[in-house]
Amino acid sequence: MPTSARPRPPQQVSNLLLHRFAKPLVFGLALLPFGWLLLAAGSNQLGANPAEALIRATGDWTLRFLCGVLAVTPLRVITASPALARFRRMLGLFVYFYAVLHLLSYSWFDMGFDVTDIAGDITKRPFILVGFTAFVLLTALALTSFNRAIRALGAKRWQALHQLVYGIAGLAVLHFFWMRAGKNNFTEVFVYAAILATLLGWRLARFIRKNRR
Repeated sequence: MPTSARPRPPQQVSNLLLHRFAKPLVFGLALLPFGWLLLAAGSNQLGANPAEALIRATGDWTLRFLCGVLAVTPLRVITASPALARFRRMLGLFVYFYAVLHLLSYSWFDMGFDVTDIAGDITKRPFILVGFTAFVLLTALALTSFNRAIRALGAKRWQALHQLVYGIAGLAVLHFFWMRAGKNNFTEVFVYAAILATLLGWRLARFIRKNRR
């Protein structure tokens, strides 16, 4: 369908997305899970095992924000709302923020910040290795998410590097799957896997359509 024939979002929606307070609002909403975790930890509301609760919650929010980042482009195209793209970088950095919290929670509460034990755990347990690999790749994306990095790398190389987000999504789901395998509880794993498969499938279908044209 030609661009001119695509349905446009209501002007009010476009105005809201482009409003100068839109980004601060999204930023504040993205910090709410962190604020809730701080409040719950400070008031002893994380259950019988607060360390495990923090590790799992930060991992869950990393996955949720990853789904959100990958949903930006499909929503932008389907709703013909180009202004949605202005939130993608911020959401991507929040993926990294919650991933850092997840790694810190594991390193502190499970391993006591013992580097030797952490290194040994990475080599001995596959799901830790997969999660750490995803974190390293996320670090590369976070460090190159700024305009200066885009100019330094060049647009094509930058875009190729940031295609790693799809591999990161797969590693994140695999990490979650192996973590839940010990308890034989895969319900949430399948939910995240289905969401990510749908988002990646949409991109694949769009890529195939473009190549046919």
